[in-house]
Amino acid sequence: MSKRDELIVKYAQDIKDKFGENPDMDLLTKVTIGLGPSIYNLDASKVSGSDEKELDTVKNNYLINKLGLDDSDALMDAINGVIDKYGRSDKNKHRAVIYYMLCKQFGKQSVYN
Repeated sequence: MSKRDELIVKYAQDIKDKFGENPDMDLLTKVTIGLGPSIYNLDASKVSGSDEKELDTVKNNYLINKLGLDDSDALMDAINGVIDKYGRSDKNKHRAVIYYMLCKQFGKQSVYN
């Protein structure tokens, strides 16, 4: 199993454990591939739920630029909702899991087709 496949299995387990959902493995794989080599970098592969700059990056680079959503307060509310479900105190909030959950929440799976 490749390193990326191992990470995808880890992300899928997080989705099951933290969000109580069975992940769409095809979508999770596409979201993970979309993150490129950042998934292998310990810092870049995680999202800090307490760092406003980090959360702005998720909003601007992912929700607005990648998913094509319009800027609104609802975007930050959605990010914070996912962070809260993941567990604010959890230091290992994987970027791929957060992006996957946001993609599903906004119904933007077609971006990855």
